[in-house]
Amino acid sequence: MLTISRTLTLPESELVERFLRADGPGGQHVNRTESAVELRFDVAHSPTLPEPLRERLLARRDRRLTDEGVLVIQARRFRDQGRNREDARERLVEIIRGTLVVPKKRVATKPTRASQERRLVGKQQRGKLKQARSRDWGRE
Repeated sequence: MLTISRTLTLPESELVERFLRADGPGGQHVNRTESAVELRFDVAHSPTLPEPLRERLLARRDRRLTDEGVLVIQARRFRDQGRNREDARERLVEIIRGTLVVPKKRVATKPTRASQERRLVGKQQRGKLKQARSRDWGRE
C-alpha cells in the first residue's frame, strides 16, 4: 500500500514497476545492473482515485502523463535500485498530494475608479514625454 493521505491509499496492484539500466556513474558495473526504475500509474482507469481528483490529475499539463492517462515516473538519481524505487514512489505521492487541494475559483473583480484614473494619467504623461521628444528631434 502506498499512503497518499489519511483517506487515500493506493494498492500495490495499481503500480507497475520496470527496471532499466541507468546511465551515469557506476563504472563497469553500471552496464550489468538495472538500477533505474520506471514507475507507471494508470490515472485514467484507477478504481481507487475519486473522480474529482482523477480529473484534476488528468487536467495537469505534465509531460510525464501519456495520452492514455498513464503517469510515468523515471527515477535514476541513485546507484541503488531500492533507493530509486523509493524516490519514484515519493515523487508519485507528491504529484497526487499536489492535486488533493482543490484550487479556489477566481472571482472576477473590476478595477477601482481611482486605479483607472491613475492608469490614464500615467498614459497621458508618457504620451506628452514622447511628443516632446519628437519635437526636439528635428531641430538639432
